[in-house]
Amino acid sequence: MGSLGTAAMNRMDERLPWYRALSAEDRSWVGLVAQAGIAAFVEWFQHADEGRPTPSIEIFGTAPRELKRSVSLQQTVDLVRVVVEVVEAEVQELAAPGGEEQLRQAMLRYTRDVAFAAAQVYAREAEVRGAWDARLEALIVDALVRGEVDDGLHSWAAALGWTSSPVVVLAGYAPDADPQTVIDGMRDKGRRLGHDLLAGVQGDRLIVIVGGADSIKDAARHVVPRFGPGPIVIGPEVPDLHAAANSARAAVAGLRAAQGWPDAPRPVLAEDLLAERAIDGDEDARAQLIENVYKPLEGTPLLDTLATYLEQGTSLEATARLLFVHPNTVRYRLKKITELTGYQPTEGRSAFTLQVGLILGRLSRATVT
Repeated sequence: MGSLGTAAMNRMDERLPWYRALSAEDRSWVGLVAQAGIAAFVEWFQHADEGRPTPSIEIFGTAPRELKRSVSLQQTVDLVRVVVEVVEAEVQELAAPGGEEQLRQAMLRYTRDVAFAAAQVYAREAEVRGAWDARLEALIVDALVRGEVDDGLHSWAAALGWTSSPVVVLAGYAPDADPQTVIDGMRDKGRRLGHDLLAGVQGDRLIVIVGGADSIKDAARHVVPRFGPGPIVIGPEVPDLHAAANSARAAVAGLRAAQGWPDAPRPVLAEDLLAERAIDGDEDARAQLIENVYKPLEGTPLLDTLATYLEQGTSLEATARLLFVHPNTVRYRLKKITELTGYQPTEGRSAFTLQVGLILGRLSRATVT
């Protein structure tokens, strides 16, 4: 057994580059595993004629758990193959006269069980790691939705292999199918596309975090079909996972307020739901509307022009009469309003958003006064 173990170690050093790259401690543990396998075979074969069944092989139990992370299943198969080759090369020396074929058959039976044992070890590790990853993923999604972002979040994400940016968050409703199956399908699809993806189900909501997509449209294309019926809201694109709490907050607020716009596209950007979000009590949306609509117009004739235009049912002539200006002046001012705010007063949805922004701006000034 000692000579076989030494020969196996020498052969692994010659044949397996990954073995040579291991630390001295891991190499020692691999050697112990190989020697344990050889010893178990010799012990079993000694009593083969007694009808003893193939033992329950626990040779991998001699190694610490950390070794299973250093040595992959494919590498374990390589290890077993090398040990088998070493023993086969010594069959003539090991077998009794005329017993060579019996020894080879016993080796085949034994190595089959070794292969099953290795597969079982790695399957158990995969199940444990999968369950842990699912819990970790749920914690990350929950932390982002709650806005509880700290250094721990990055450690959790790094443990899951997250490296991508930019990041966008989508919020919708969970499908009727098993949520974990849906999430696994999305993750596999994202991996094939080169995207990082985290997802979690919170009650009836499905939250999906996509990293590494070229655009918001690209991020949503393969994720949207996985959601259940109902609105899907896409938060703003942010540079990294640390800032994803802002995108998640906007997406969740948009999902809550989406009922106020039944004809909204699916998916819809959280930015397109600013008015509904503000009415629903979203402070971020209120602040954004005041900043984007009211403040650029404050202290200029544009503010009165917009207010009058909206109050007169978007009538150009009525607005011009009340302001004592030419209609072309009103047209010019409306164009400037569009340039400053990004919203076009002559378009229905934009006019509604501008109206809400004006009201919020007036209320904020009244509060200050």
